[in-house]
Amino acid sequence: MSDSRTVAVTGASGFVGRSIVAQLLSSGYHVRALVRDREKARAVLPRRDDGSLRLVIGDVSDAARLADLAQGAHACIHLIGIIRETRDMASGRAVTFRQAHVEATRAMVDACVNAGVPRFIHMSALSVTPNGVSDYQRTKFEAESIVRMSDRQWTIFRPGLIHGPAGEFTQMMKKIITGEMPPYLFIPYFTRGVEDKSVPLGPVQQVDPLVQPVAVEDVARAFVGAIDNPAAVGEVYNLVGPETLTWPAMLRFMRDALHAGKIEPFGLPAEVAAMGATAAQRLGMGAMVPFDAGMARMGAQDSTASLAKARTDLNFRPRPFKESFSAYAGSL
Repeated sequence: MSDSRTVAVTGASGFVGRSIVAQLLSSGYHVRALVRDREKARAVLPRRDDGSLRLVIGDVSDAARLADLAQGAHACIHLIGIIRETRDMASGRAVTFRQAHVEATRAMVDACVNAGVPRFIHMSALSVTPNGVSDYQRTKFEAESIVRMSDRQWTIFRPGLIHGPAGEFTQMMKKIITGEMPPYLFIPYFTRGVEDKSVPLGPVQQVDPLVQPVAVEDVARAFVGAIDNPAAVGEVYNLVGPETLTWPAMLRFMRDALHAGKIEPFGLPAEVAAMGATAAQRLGMGAMVPFDAGMARMGAQDSTASLAKARTDLNFRPRPFKESFSAYAGSL
């Protein structure tokens, strides 16, 4: 029998996970958190002496740990994902999109079925599709399909660009903007080529993508608010902010909020950048490039969506980017 106040969370010590755990606890839920590193989890998760937060130390590939995580829970929030394939620092093993997205999701859904956890809330990503421009998008969509085909009471969230003081994107851009890391002379972002079809063999223009950044706290509130909301069962929601900006406009605002001089954004054609990343990978130098081919191609896509359904079903009212970023820029 499940406990209606207990929620299992995977990826609990990650950037989004720690905000969701904090929101769950402040909303009166008990949390069972799957984490790989006990010390990291203790450093980033809220401290609770009342037993409302329990750490389950292990990996999503360990069926016994997943069974322990799911036992007696009312809901599972599954957050595990990677933006780039890499190697595990401890074991040296490759960590692939298929492992992190498809196999991990299947394992967690199976654990919830076996333990009788009725509610499953899954974190996907904006613009995932079976025909995506990257393995990231394609495997994320495959993971969604596993969730959809399960007999759980599922909800899928598709966040866009999530920002917050502890976020990898925010930290990286802060270091670039303030000159702590290359390229020093400009703030890079990716552009996409769009052919002018008004004339035969028209020129290809480089277009700045649009973005609606969403604050991590707003994302956390949406996840937690969906747990006991019947309207959210069997639904897919986009999670983006209400403010639409071009990438250079967003980066200039970040620069000015950080009082970091007048370094300017500069658009890198995504296809050229993707070819460079692929060449570096083949030469065994991929780790020296801070993005892979898929990241370049995805970065050139618009990260925008309608909030209509999330507003209606979840009362989702995210804060504008400029307001939310300004609130913490001084602490970066």
